[in-house]
Amino acid sequence: MNTGVKITVFAAALAATFGTAYGVGAGVGPVGGPAEPAHGAHAARASGGPGGPGGSAGHGGHDAAPGAAAQGPAAGGLQVSEGGYTLSLDTPNIAAGQGELRFSVKDAQGRKVTGYKTEHGKELHFIVASRDLTVYRHLHPVRAQDGTWSTPVDLPAAGAYKAFADFAPDVPGAKNVTLGADLSVPGAYAPAPMSPALNTAEVDGYQVALGGTLDPGKAGELKLTVSKAGKPVTDLEPYLGAYGHLVALRDGDLAYLHVHPNEGGPGPDVSFTATAPSAGTYRLFLDFQHEGKVRTAAFTVNAGGAAAGPAAAPAAPEEPGAHSH
Repeated sequence: MNTGVKITVFAAALAATFGTAYGVGAGVGPVGGPAEPAHGAHAARASGGPGGPGGSAGHGGHDAAPGAAAQGPAAGGLQVSEGGYTLSLDTPNIAAGQGELRFSVKDAQGRKVTGYKTEHGKELHFIVASRDLTVYRHLHPVRAQDGTWSTPVDLPAAGAYKAFADFAPDVPGAKNVTLGADLSVPGAYAPAPMSPALNTAEVDGYQVALGGTLDPGKAGELKLTVSKAGKPVTDLEPYLGAYGHLVALRDGDLAYLHVHPNEGGPGPDVSFTATAPSAGTYRLFLDFQHEGKVRTAAFTVNAGGAAAGPAAAPAAPEEPGAHSH
């Protein structure tokens, strides 16, 4: 790795696990409220979460749900409040297209937090994903002096979304916290089916190959190889202090895992170590930067299921403006 590029892991260990079940409902219809459930085909996937109820994990430090088969700390993003902090959306409903999200993180006394530790060049990392996992936005909001955050966002269509705030408060002994809150774009919503599990993806003329497996209960390496026009890309650029960022969201409950690469150089390979808490379907989003632009490659992975096929996946659900700074 180039000198000065600091690779770290948000989780306490390289093997990060994630997930407790988060139920969502069924039926196709309009979306209008901040807690709008998922519908239709997506709801069928979501019933009980992958592998049934339970599953636990590691990035966010949440307690496992009662009766869950605990395998360590639970994943981040499954709760709006955790460890004395609450994610408060000022804009829980937003129109489709270009808009602005505003939010704050409040402490146990209801005060807006204004002190954060800087991690990977930012005080707070903010992710928005649709419940059917076809839309993914890694945003970089700006904080006002009073603790209110704001960021432009482009959400293409009506539907149920979830926002994740990943941060560490600047107080002694504070650990990283990931909070999740429901977000909706009002209008008629028909969720898309999950993309097939394939081991290659294409985005903006780049090909990204996924190697390795995501195994339930066992740490394993995921290696992503970036190429363009059939040639390996060996000059990936640091993006927020790393050559690649990986976010994994579990189908159904959107359990959240955010890790950074293992030690390595600027491409073409970027590797991660991760553990799935149970068999199920996961959506992986790899952010990488080359020639001054951040791109996102997306994969569907079946943990403990059938192997990925060889065919190239459709372009990742990344659109212009998906990365806001």
